[in-house]
Amino acid sequence: MTKIDFKKLFEIVLRQCVFTILNIYALSKIFGGQFYMKGKLPLEVAETTLGDAGSFSLAWTFMGHSYFYILFVGITQLVGAWFLLWNKTKLLGVLILMPIMINIIIFDIIFLDVYPALANAVIVFSMLLLILIFNKEHLIEIFQVLINFPTTTNGPIKSRILIIGITIIVIALIFAFDSLIEYWFGVSKEKITE
Repeated sequence: MTKIDFKKLFEIVLRQCVFTILNIYALSKIFGGQFYMKGKLPLEVAETTLGDAGSFSLAWTFMGHSYFYILFVGITQLVGAWFLLWNKTKLLGVLILMPIMINIIIFDIIFLDVYPALANAVIVFSMLLLILIFNKEHLIEIFQVLINFPTTTNGPIKSRILIIGITIIVIALIFAFDSLIEYWFGVSKEKITE
């Protein structure tokens, strides 16, 4: 007689639920059904001034302003959701989807007064957390590998000082390069607007 592993069965059900829900939301984003798309605003929203607009109208209009942003979020949701279907990629799918769901929850709390959407996001996030909990052994292994990453600082004190010095110089160069790029783009933007 075959023994049923209810934990694995429940995990598969959770993965398929998240897969289905996020595919619906992702495809809705990609095909223009979720936000107020630029050029396709409802008449009452289009005729409302910014000062008089409600938080939902502002948020939905802002999110719909850039189709490339919507496409990025929708495709990322699709990729994460599809990764949930296979055992080898399920944790990667969860790690892709967790930040997206946290962002959606925070966005819904701050900007929207639509509680069913918030409840849905919290439920999806909870299902992702349960998937992580069901795979805690694998997460512990991954975490241990990350913590025990070999370093070259176990040598003499001179080599440690050299590594720290080189690290500080590289960080300073990166910040200098970043500041130069920001300045250059700021100056070029000012020239364009003049």
